[in-house]
Amino acid sequence: MPAIFRPSANLAAAVTLLALAGLGVGGVALWWLWPRTDYARHVRWPVGQPVPFSHEHHVAGLGLDCRFCHNSVEVSATAGLPPTTTCMTCHSQIWTNAAVLAPVRLSLASDTPIAWNRINDLPDYVYFNHGIHIAKGVGCASCHGEVDRMALTYKASSLTMQFCLDCHRDPGPRLRPKDQIFNTQWQRTADTASPAALMGEYHLRNGRRLTDCSICHR
Repeated sequence: MPAIFRPSANLAAAVTLLALAGLGVGGVALWWLWPRTDYARHVRWPVGQPVPFSHEHHVAGLGLDCRFCHNSVEVSATAGLPPTTTCMTCHSQIWTNAAVLAPVRLSLASDTPIAWNRINDLPDYVYFNHGIHIAKGVGCASCHGEVDRMALTYKASSLTMQFCLDCHRDPGPRLRPKDQIFNTQWQRTADTASPAALMGEYHLRNGRRLTDCSICHR
């Protein structure tokens, strides 16, 4: 009785099965890895805003301190966004008729806050407090990058759980002196206090585990 399949069918079947297995494994890997990629998390994607505010101009160019606009960052869970009156502190005197600032003038005239689009966001089940991080020596740039070099603001870090845990497991190398927390261009030098010394200064050697679930999930 003649064979139904040629010998080459064995090879074709093996290749097909391997291809299907590869597609399955690749699909699972893609499903697992894709949400963790910088592309999926929109890292380094400038976000459109009602007014194209430039941190590069205001911070690096004019020398404004972060706290001039984000005035609750040291004492509150949120950094805070400036009210329109903060913007008009300067723009009632300069660039008073600039078309690009029309939304700011309208906001002041109508007593309606500007609806800025969020750039850095965490899931609702994650608790994050800006104030405690500032108080313990974590600089703005550690999470937000060199904001003073951003003509348009974008997310500089993934802000994944792994990103946070990397710091919580070993915070010392990421700490900085109190007077450098808001300096986005600060670099550790030979004269800088050691990570161990900074850990002691900020009282981070009290035995509390910063990787306990309750630290971030409450």
